[in-house]
Amino acid sequence: MFDNLSDKLQRVFKNLRGEGRLTAENMDAALREVRVALLEADVNFKVVKQLIDGVKQKAMGAEVLNSLTPSQQIIGFIHEELIKVLGSHESKLRFANDPPSVFMIVGLQGSGKTTSTGKLARWLSRNGHRPQVVSVDVYRPAARKQLSIIAKDQQIPIYEGTPEETLPVDLARSARRETVNAGRDVLLVDTAGRLHIDEDLMTELQALKDLLNPVEILFVADAMTGQDAVKSADEFHKRLGITGVILTKMDGDARGGAALSIRHVTGQPLKFVGLGEKPDALEPFHPDRAAQRILGMGDIISFVEKAQQAFDQKDQEKLQQKLLDNEFSLEDFRDQLKQIRKLGPLDSLLKMMPKVGMMKELQNTSVDEKELTRIVAIIDSMTPKERENHMIINGNRRRRIAKGSGTTVNDVNNLLKQYTQMRKMMKSFSSAFGGMGGGLAKGLLGKKLSKLGLDKPGSGLPGGMGKPPAGWPF
Repeated sequence: MFDNLSDKLQRVFKNLRGEGRLTAENMDAALREVRVALLEADVNFKVVKQLIDGVKQKAMGAEVLNSLTPSQQIIGFIHEELIKVLGSHESKLRFANDPPSVFMIVGLQGSGKTTSTGKLARWLSRNGHRPQVVSVDVYRPAARKQLSIIAKDQQIPIYEGTPEETLPVDLARSARRETVNAGRDVLLVDTAGRLHIDEDLMTELQALKDLLNPVEILFVADAMTGQDAVKSADEFHKRLGITGVILTKMDGDARGGAALSIRHVTGQPLKFVGLGEKPDALEPFHPDRAAQRILGMGDIISFVEKAQQAFDQKDQEKLQQKLLDNEFSLEDFRDQLKQIRKLGPLDSLLKMMPKVGMMKELQNTSVDEKELTRIVAIIDSMTPKERENHMIINGNRRRRIAKGSGTTVNDVNNLLKQYTQMRKMMKSFSSAFGGMGGGLAKGLLGKKLSKLGLDKPGSGLPGGMGKPPAGWPF
């Protein structure tokens, strides 16, 4: 997400920092490069003009031209203008005073409406709500079947209708009645789509809107279609009055032009982004965090939020003490790997790190997910005593472990070597974090950074540690 744009802007800022003094001429040259970078990222030309004009207006002041850090100030102005374009703050979902709150999910066929309906229901259920879903797509039985499978997999109640209910309004009316009777507070209505916008589609959606009086009409757009997604969102808004946008497939869109354009063009906020196929791969959109990622500042807040959801702070404090006491066992090691994998794909986590110094080099780090699976399998094949004390694992035990895990003795040997080296490194790094306070910072971030970032001696991190063990999956 935003990778191409971020890389191009980093080059512009690097050139700007190379100037001994900021002048009107080199500032204009830098803003021209920013303009080109935005246009190449498929950002709407009106959005680009607004952003560049806003930066130029702020930057032309004499206090900026005479500043000792003019390039940093220019970056700050671009950051402010990006937030303006994306939205000044997170736009949260609205809920009715008298439940149930009805959310209509609309969009063109193939944009990801049904999948997004299931993801949003899951997100709501994990944030204190009791959602129910219904598909009113009477034209494609496969769409209703798909939502049924998703709902049952996530244990979300679904109204599947009766054979007599062949009209979208009939299904919607019955679904709302059942939602009320079951004491559910949100009804998500997955509507039918078309390959293009037509009068029949809009008439049907308007009839549903009149019947349900939804508090949210969420337009689902495919980020991979770029400005076509923005145009479709604008058309739906003019005809239906959408209240927000869910942008899917953001993990596959390195440009990010749709995300940067959609609020300006439609006047409606981007509320959620889809970042993968998994049920939990839907996140609220934070304009300030997106602006930081575009400018290479990373998204540490989102990283820590993910960590807080996946890691128990008391467990991390216990782990910290084990590290300090040199009692970190292979079982602890395995459990931490499993916890880390709950955070999501590791390469996507690395992209949340700032593109500066050591972290900049991590952006291109290759993550071998299969190696993590192999490590867990090897440790699972050990006995509790072996996991507690790796020193007792002799040749015979190594052969048994290799056979049980479907690996080789060499794989087991490499793991034990990596583990002993990692244990020393983690203890050293954990000690360096001793004054920070907070189990999360000491237990999680210390451990993560020691594994991920210490790839060069003298990297500027505490403890003067060097490379991770050879063969480590990161």
